[in-house]
Amino acid sequence: MLNKKMRSGFAVVPLALSLSVVPIAFTVLGGCASPQSSGDAQQTMREAETTLSNFQRDPDMVWLQQNIGHAKAVLISPRIFQAGFVIGGSGGNLLVIARDGSRWYGPAFYKIGSGSIGLQAGAEAAEMVGLVMTDKGMDSLLSTSFKLGGDVSIAAGPVGAGTGAPIPADMVVYTRAKGLYGGLNLNGTVISADDLGNRAFYGTPAKPVDILVKHTVTSERGAPLTGMVSR
Repeated sequence: MLNKKMRSGFAVVPLALSLSVVPIAFTVLGGCASPQSSGDAQQTMREAETTLSNFQRDPDMVWLQQNIGHAKAVLISPRIFQAGFVIGGSGGNLLVIARDGSRWYGPAFYKIGSGSIGLQAGAEAAEMVGLVMTDKGMDSLLSTSFKLGGDVSIAAGPVGAGTGAPIPADMVVYTRAKGLYGGLNLNGTVISADDLGNRAFYGTPAKPVDILVKHTVTSERGAPLTGMVSR
């Protein structure tokens, strides 16, 4: 049984890195539509700002707050929707900002999606913030797609006061969920670059490497989000 700490209708929950019954797993991409216009992309970023702000102020996420400035990148998903009975899937939009020295760049837009057949019931909306702590984790963001728990290791961020001690994982992830699930299973989740979302936000074709590493595609519109971890 997962312990939940309720706050404003949301539960801070550990990641379910394994399922008690997982006979079949499959990938579902496109669980949430890509931003189609500049306005859609800007709204997605505003929602990501709200999620990040909530996590930065949550007293149960001290480890995240202590380590976010040392992360190589930050993943933010303002809404991951998961639904199903026996057959369940999840999907949503994901934004990533990356650090180069003392400066932060982005966001780059991604899609997040997964599915599984197991003992799932109900419907859940969740928000997520993840810290990329290793070069391997950072390199994965530059690929076309990668799988959490497969291509990169993930760990649930400690809940509570805790300590700032390092966690041996490529990515450390926090989720806050609302709904009927006991936890959000991200193991096996596939993250892929969202070319449509990046084009909608920047007004030109852009790959994550152009935004996060080469910095050849930039926009002042991303400053409100990157500024949240720069201060």
